Amino acid sequence: MRTTTRLALLGTSVALIATAAGATAAQAEDGGAGDITLDKVVVNGGKPVVVGTTKVVSFKVSVTASDDSGIAETRYIRGTGATPNFASAWADDGDISCVKVSDTTSTCTATLSFDPQAATGFVGNSAAGTWNLGTLVTAHDTDYIHRDAATTFKVQRFSRLTTNAAPEPVKKGRTITVTGSLTRANWDTSKYMGYTKQPVKLQFKKKGASTYSTVKTVTSSSTGGLKTTVTAATDGYWRYSFAGTSTTPAVNSTSDFVDVQ
Repeated sequence: MRTTTRLALLGTSVALIATAAGATAAQAEDGGAGDITLDKVVVNGGKPVVVGTTKVVSFKVSVTASDDSGIAETRYIRGTGATPNFASAWADDGDISCVKVSDTTSTCTATLSFDPQAATGFVGNSAAGTWNLGTLVTAHDTDYIHRDAATTFKVQRFSRLTTNAAPEPVKKGRTITVTGSLTRANWDTSKYMGYTKQPVKLQFKKKGASTYSTVKTVTSSSTGGLKTTVTAATDGYWRYSFAGTSTTPAVNSTSDFVDVQ
């Protein structure tokens, strides 16, 4: 029987610290006390977190908060995925570094990590999508602020795209066949699998030009394969371009030059 490898979610120096049921119970309602404010929360520089099949992917989270008494600490920073099986990436106060911006404001940062090769975890491909970033910040007085969804961020499955244009060289007016493949990380199998029924643009850049133009749109097959034909007109570079989806990032293939004679 095949063993399913699931995406494991880790904090800076702590492994997953809660079971699915325990983590769910640990979630509190948004709340706070006093005049403390949560000013800014940034995950991975505002970019999606893209995970492949083998490498651990680490990303920074920063939380900026203010209070008239000054910020004491950020108790935790937690990413949670809206999946059938509750998933959480966690950093507690021991993993969080705070820098005082002013007498009233501090910015606290932590690093969270996703490990697609870990033997344990709660989710596989269902982890892809929109995540919430929660935090709890306290001030030097009794003020505190807690948000389960201070901001959101996307977790995506790494994508790959190839292009091959043939024959090379080709006589002007003859047919060029352009093939390729669109695949993305499968966190359940630790392999790259075809991304099916996706619109992919075939683009061309004339030799000496600086930009590509779209020639046509091709739909990926049941295995992620791409294939179409064009008429050879002039020397240039062919490539496929995928715009991406909510669970998969955009990607351009390496170009393939065709000499037209």
